Amino acid sequence: MDCGQQKIVDSLIDSYHEIGGINRIDSGNLPSKRTITGTCEKLLQLLFPGYHDEDPIPAEELEMMTGERIASLVESLEIEVAKTLRLRDDETGEAHSGLAKQAPDLVCGFLGELPELRRLLQSDVEAAYEGDPAAKNFDEIILAYPCIEAIAIQRCAHCLYELDVPLIPRIMTEYAHSLTGIDIHPGATIGTHFFIDHGTGVVIGETCVIGNHVKLYHGVTLGARNFPKDENGRIVKGNKRHPNVEDNVVVYPHATVLGGKTTIGKGSTIGANVFLRESIPPSSFVTTVGEELNIFNKETGETVSQAGPVHE
Repeated sequence: MDCGQQKIVDSLIDSYHEIGGINRIDSGNLPSKRTITGTCEKLLQLLFPGYHDEDPIPAEELEMMTGERIASLVESLEIEVAKTLRLRDDETGEAHSGLAKQAPDLVCGFLGELPELRRLLQSDVEAAYEGDPAAKNFDEIILAYPCIEAIAIQRCAHCLYELDVPLIPRIMTEYAHSLTGIDIHPGATIGTHFFIDHGTGVVIGETCVIGNHVKLYHGVTLGARNFPKDENGRIVKGNKRHPNVEDNVVVYPHATVLGGKTTIGKGSTIGANVFLRESIPPSSFVTTVGEELNIFNKETGETVSQAGPVHE
């Protein structure tokens, strides 16, 4: 049956010329999304050897397999990082050859962080075990808990983000988001012993700084309060937009904490469904009664403040 294929082709070609911004033709190749998602799987194998493999890993083969996996990552990542550096070159107008040569050093610098990432992830697994009475053992947490997968990939992506590698870190964390329902921007800075219970619907913004021993529940948002614009009406990029969460804080389900100037003080607890846009002192307990926001000192029981309606 003739469905007018040539007419469809001609119409699409016309649209490619007429509609800009969503075409990439006669330009440098972009990083492969499929390769980057495969890289996440390989990184999980290195970070948790034996947990993301089909077959057991004999101890006598561990060094050989680790060497092979590192070599494979070096080969694939150097290509993808070089592509994304060319993308950055296109934006800055610099010569492609200069920055693309940085790819091997950037990849080696990133992979050199894996032992430290394992130490951080061990603390995250410990936090999950201590923080969830339903957790039977570390095996269950590593294999079944979505937060571990999301946090592991985010910690890797954050290293690349800190090395100023564009695009790839965001592909990595959005891949983790699609797998787990947990959306953590690669720019977020996260301390040790981080645990997200259940996890679905958690959102953590780019400029969040999270301390040690922090526990979040499902549906928590650590987001931006507003988006300043320049004289042309465009959103200003790169400013501090998301809250700080100090050590030993617990945030219960569906709480929303907004703003780059907002700090949750050390040892505080944010109750379920709280909508918070102001800093609170250490050891606070924040709840809502109707539309009123109540802040108590956890140690003394004294009321810190009783604010007005929690919504504008």
